Amino acid sequence: MNLPNFLIIGAPKSGTSSLYHYLGQHPEIYMSPVKEPHFFALDRAPTDYQGIGDRERMSTAVSDWAGYQELFAGATTEKAIGEASTTYLGSPGAPEKIKAALPDVKLIAIIRNPADAAYASFLHLLRDGDEYITDFGEALAQEEKRITQGWESLWHYRKRNYYYSQFKRYFELFAPEQIKIYLYEDFKVRNQAIVTELCNFLEVDPGFIPDFSAQHNVSAMPQNLALNRLMSKPNPWKSTFNFFVPPAIRKQLKDKLRTWNFNDFQKPEYNPAIRQELLQGYEPDILQLQELIQQDLSIWLQPN
Repeated sequence: MNLPNFLIIGAPKSGTSSLYHYLGQHPEIYMSPVKEPHFFALDRAPTDYQGIGDRERMSTAVSDWAGYQELFAGATTEKAIGEASTTYLGSPGAPEKIKAALPDVKLIAIIRNPADAAYASFLHLLRDGDEYITDFGEALAQEEKRITQGWESLWHYRKRNYYYSQFKRYFELFAPEQIKIYLYEDFKVRNQAIVTELCNFLEVDPGFIPDFSAQHNVSAMPQNLALNRLMSKPNPWKSTFNFFVPPAIRKQLKDKLRTWNFNDFQKPEYNPAIRQELLQGYEPDILQLQELIQQDLSIWLQPN
């Protein structure tokens, strides 16, 4: 029976999609074909989340043990077997579930300035055509209402980025040598060095060099929100188009439209005053976190 011996647990909007693809290129590493199975983080049925687009986003969720095992059935001679679910970091119950099922698992996380991660989540949902508020400050004001209504955690722009208590749960259950934590700001400029470090951590060939050319899950603002919704969401027009147009032509047209729609895009304003207000709220958590993980996080408290 194949089970993962490492997990990428988060954080959201911090480069985990890129890391998933980089490690998945390694011949000695097997990554589950489904990114974000959410198995250890589920506290309700995937269809019970109430936010716009939540059911579609949670469609990759695996809620039963047999289904989770099936994700790794394709592993053969690989030394390292893993999956990536960014919901694991923020889930209160995930650490204990992971410890019970995979006590010796290695855990990997990339974390980002929490204020900037909040804004990136906002852009992500705008990009997908789900966030209907185009002002970040107004979207933040709706957060508590959305949480109360059962919207999925990606909508928890502010709340989900208090990292200290999230990591504390893991350090209480797992040995420090089982956990590797990197900063997104470092990962952007040292991706090869970090991949090499992780290969050593996972005990696979550290000489591997992945293809870094592609960008993965980038949050961007389309020029035309209506066109982006039409392209990315199920709808009768899209189904009819797909029926009559061959797949190769569909892909070519879709790629051209996406390139045009995201070319020279203008992001909604990230008001410096809002960013500073967020950072002031996060500052005590950041200071506690840097003591816990023994990393200097002073760069996160810089105004720019």
